[in-house]
Amino acid sequence: MTRPVRELADAYVEALVELDPLAATYLGRRSDRMPDLSPAGQEARDALARETLTRLASVEPSDEDDRRCARLLRERLESGLAVSESGEHLRLVRNLIGPVQGVRGVFMAMPAETADDWADIARRMAAVPQSLAGYTDSLREGARRGLFAAPRQVETNIEQFREWGAGAGWFADFVAKAMVSPGLRGELDKAAALANQAVDDLQQWMAEEYLPLAEGTPDAVGEERYRLLARQWTGSDLDLRTTYEWGWAEFRRIEREMREQAERVLPGASVSEAMRHLDQHGEVVEGVEEIRLRLQQMIDQAMTDLDGTHFDLADPVKVLEARIAPAGSAAAPYYMAPAADFSRPGRTWLPTQGKTRFPLWTLVSTWYHEGVPGHHLQLAQWAYVSEQLSIYQTAVGKISAATEGWALYAERLMDELGYLTDPGSRLGYLEGQSMRAVRVIIDIGMHLKLALPDDAPLAPGETWTPELGTAFFLANSGRDEAFVTSEITRYLGMPGQAISYKLGERAWLAGRDAASAKPGFDLKSWHMAALSQGSLGLDDLTEELGRL
Repeated sequence: MTRPVRELADAYVEALVELDPLAATYLGRRSDRMPDLSPAGQEARDALARETLTRLASVEPSDEDDRRCARLLRERLESGLAVSESGEHLRLVRNLIGPVQGVRGVFMAMPAETADDWADIARRMAAVPQSLAGYTDSLREGARRGLFAAPRQVETNIEQFREWGAGAGWFADFVAKAMVSPGLRGELDKAAALANQAVDDLQQWMAEEYLPLAEGTPDAVGEERYRLLARQWTGSDLDLRTTYEWGWAEFRRIEREMREQAERVLPGASVSEAMRHLDQHGEVVEGVEEIRLRLQQMIDQAMTDLDGTHFDLADPVKVLEARIAPAGSAAAPYYMAPAADFSRPGRTWLPTQGKTRFPLWTLVSTWYHEGVPGHHLQLAQWAYVSEQLSIYQTAVGKISAATEGWALYAERLMDELGYLTDPGSRLGYLEGQSMRAVRVIIDIGMHLKLALPDDAPLAPGETWTPELGTAFFLANSGRDEAFVTSEITRYLGMPGQAISYKLGERAWLAGRDAASAKPGFDLKSWHMAALSQGSLGLDDLTEELGRL
C-alpha cells in the first residue's frame, strides 16, 4: 500500500542526515563527518524544512499511521522553523544537549571495534575544529545581532570544557583504547590533539571575548521566548499560568504522600530527616564499577519480570547496557536509544560527579525511568517498528513530552505493580515525582518571573529568581547542592524542557484512563499498541492513546 506521507517523511530524513551527520550516527549509519554548526548550516536545514512543508501541503494521508505522521511532521517542522527564525541557534549555550555536547557525545555512539571503525573516528575527530569554528561563527553572529546566552550558561560551558581537557584531554583518552596499526594510531592521536585544541580554543574565546559581551544578559527568557521554546519540547501551545498552578497542586499532593512515607522510613522524622537517614543508613553501593553492575542487574531483572506479563518484547529490545557517563557531563542520569537496526544497543548512563558511594534509595525508581520499563522500552520499541512507521516518527521527530512522559508513567507503573514497596525506594520514587513537579513550578516561575503563592513553604509572595529556585529545590528534594546547581542551570538553558515530564505523564495517564473505560481493555495490549505509535505531541497524545 502506498503511504505518501511516510515516503515524504523518510525522504526528509534522508536529506537531513546529509546535513546533520550526527543524526546519521544515532540512526546506526556509518558517518565520519561533523555537522556544519555555522549560520549557513542552519539555513540549509531550514530550507529543507520549508521545502518539505510545501510538499506536505499537497499530500493526502492514506491511513491512520500516515495521518499521525503528517501531524507530527508538520508540527515539528513549523515549530523548529519558528525557533530558528527567532535566532535561538545564535545564542545556544547549554550544559546539556547543546551543540558542543553533541560534538563530543557522538563518539560514544559510534562503533569502535574494527580498524574501519577507528578510521571513521579519526576522520570525524579531525573535523571537530571546523565544526566548533562554525559554532563560534553562530555565536559571533548572535553577538552582532545583540543575541547572547546568559553568563551562567557560558561559565558552565567553560567549566565543562576545562574538565574535558583534564590530563591528556577527553578525545585523547577516548582513542587511547584503540588497538590499531601504527599508521592509524598516528592518525588517531593527531585527530585527538586537534579536537582537544579546538575545545581549548573555544573555551578561551568564550572566556576572553564572548563572556564579557554577554555580561548582563538575564537568565530568564521571558514569556514570549518561553512559549516558543516550550512548544519544541511539548508539541503544544500551553496556558502557562494554569500549568504553573497545576504544578503547585501536584507538588502539594506529592508532599503529603512524602510525609506519610517518611514516617515509614523513620517514625517521627520529617521528610528531609528521613532522606538524610537513608543517605547514611540505607542500602549503599561502594565503588563505580560496583554501582554499574548493580544497575545492570536491576535492568536485567525488570526485563525478565515484565516481558510476557505487562509487555510483549521482541528479542532485540531485550538488550540494554548500564554505563558510567564520562567526566564533564551534567549531573542527571540519561539514556541513549539503540540504532534503528540495533547494531548499537540502548544504554543508560550514570554521571558519578566524582563520587564512589551511591545510596540506592534515589536510584531504583530512576533506573525504571531511564531503563526498563522507561525510556528503553519506548525508544527500543520505536526502533523495532521503524519499518512499519516512518523513521521520522520513531527517531528524528521525538518530542520530550511523549518520551519523558512515558518514562515518568513507567515509574508510576512500577509503583502500581508493587516494585517500590521498600520504604526507602518508595520515598525515592516520591522524591523524584516531587522533583518533576518542582520543575514545573520553578521553570515557568523563573522564566516568567511569577510570584510564589502566599502559602508557599518558602519565600511566600516573592518573585522567582535562580537563587530562590536553588533554595526551593534544595529544601524540597534529597539532592545535593552540586546536582541542584546543575539542574537550575539546565532549566535556565533549556526553557520548557523541564515541564515536559509531568505534563507528559499527565497525558499518558489520561490516555490510559480513556482507553481503560472501554469494554475488554487489556493493559499489556494497550502498552504495546501505545508504544508502537511513534512520537506524538501533547496536542494529540491523550486523544490518540484513548483510541487504542
